[in-house]
Amino acid sequence: MTRNENAGSKTGAGRPAVKIGLVLLAGVALAAGYFAWQYFADRESTDDAQIDGHIVPVASRVGGTVLTVNVDDNRYVGAGTILVQIDPKDYEVALALQEANLADARASLQATRPGVPITSTTTASQVASAGASLRRVQAGAIAASGEVETARARLTTAQARLREATANHVRLTQDLDRMKRLIVKDEISQQQYDAAVALEEGARASEDAAKSEISEAEHSVAVAESRLVQANRLVEQARAEVSAAETGPDQVAVTQAKVAAAEAKVKLAEAAMEQARLNLQYTTIKSVTSGVVGKKSVEPGQIVQPGQPLLALVPLEDIWVTANFKETELRNMRPGQRVSISVDAYARRYWGRVESIAAATGTRFSLLPPENATGNYVKVVQRIPVKIVFDKGQDPDHLLRPGMSVVPTVYLK
Repeated sequence: MTRNENAGSKTGAGRPAVKIGLVLLAGVALAAGYFAWQYFADRESTDDAQIDGHIVPVASRVGGTVLTVNVDDNRYVGAGTILVQIDPKDYEVALALQEANLADARASLQATRPGVPITSTTTASQVASAGASLRRVQAGAIAASGEVETARARLTTAQARLREATANHVRLTQDLDRMKRLIVKDEISQQQYDAAVALEEGARASEDAAKSEISEAEHSVAVAESRLVQANRLVEQARAEVSAAETGPDQVAVTQAKVAAAEAKVKLAEAAMEQARLNLQYTTIKSVTSGVVGKKSVEPGQIVQPGQPLLALVPLEDIWVTANFKETELRNMRPGQRVSISVDAYARRYWGRVESIAAATGTRFSLLPPENATGNYVKVVQRIPVKIVFDKGQDPDHLLRPGMSVVPTVYLK
């Protein structure tokens, strides 16, 4: 056999082994690809993620000169720690002034309040007294009116008696004149003449008595009418007193209004004093939560204004991850799914879970959201923030800080 024949026979013998190796490599590659697909199909990961946390701004609620600053940047402080002390002298004086105003308002209220029952009692007594007085003088006026009627009746009777006496006197006078002519002629006796004279004198006396009775009756009428006028005046005066007494309830209402105004002044003074006390308390600025101090911008001797930021506190106990996943990666993502969190700053892995998915994309929450109604629309895959919370007890030394970059991997199944 020649040399070429031997070489051909060796080449033909080696080709099956190469083919088998290629088949095995292809199988291994397919298996690796399948397992890689299975691995990544159950996970979603992104490097667009950072640790987030609360940043609590600390500001002054009152103005004044800073006396002391008890903290420095990057220092941990507990809740209730005194951070800054503002000069309290002005606020102590303001509190003393409001306390004095409150004492004055309470004294005024104490002086006004007893006036209500006193005025009520006095008013009721005045109304009752005025009513009784009116009834009394009205009775007197009725009696005076009766006296006037009686006096007028007596006058009428006296006038009738006078007319009767006058008529009788005229008749007897005429008889006497006839008797005088007859006695001259001796046609009647002296006794008859004397009887006629006596009768005429009696009639004259009766007429004079009747005239006296008329004068007395007229005087009685005048006196009775005068009493009636006086009684009517007393009635008018009593009615005026009743009207004045009936204004008593209005006086009670005025007194009650004064008491209400005094009570309102007390409440106003109490509120002002409480505000002054709060302002004095605000001169001592304390931490409302525990955390690390940052962004300190206050120094002793500085004059601060109400609302001026002084520093910030970062509570490290409550932190989470904000991961911006593509919208195409959220198809199978749900709250409660397990998450592996790799922190760029440390060579360790943390565990957590998906708490919630944002209500809109990040661009919608931006200051100037994009406007897609211009006709120049270009489709861009949007990212939606996903909040991931850490499992408890993984960061006892508080090594994690808001703003750190992380890579979360969500296990979808």
